[in-house]
Amino acid sequence: MTMTKLRVTERRPGHKFSRFHLVVGAVVAWLVLGWLAGCDVERRRSDTELGLNPQQAAGRKIYDNYCDRCHRPYSTKGKKGPGLQGMFQHPYLSLTGLSANDDRVGDIIRNGRPDMPGYGQTLSQQEIQDLLAYLHTL
Repeated sequence: MTMTKLRVTERRPGHKFSRFHLVVGAVVAWLVLGWLAGCDVERRRSDTELGLNPQQAAGRKIYDNYCDRCHRPYSTKGKKGPGLQGMFQHPYLSLTGLSANDDRVGDIIRNGRPDMPGYGQTLSQQEIQDLLAYLHTL
């Protein structure tokens, strides 16, 4: 009878977690899995899978470095700025009402907007052309 009591109340050597810890760990794991399942995480497709030519692939790298933190490329939902999917498929840009063409979008890239920095001093004319070529693929 004493042995049974010892087994119930005494910890075995090397046993570091109580039932409470295991339950808490299971709940946390369940919450993390639920959160991950609800995310819009999609595997990043390669330049080849997207059918990008060398200029468009160069533009994608520029996009990744400068634009991705605020704009989603393959979504109409934005982050800080608007999503850019299908931007050139409409006659006008959604937020500004400006014509959706290379000249107007290039001006925005160079000069910025009230909530967007301009990259005219950062990107060369060729890099802006590469970026525009990539934006046309969205």
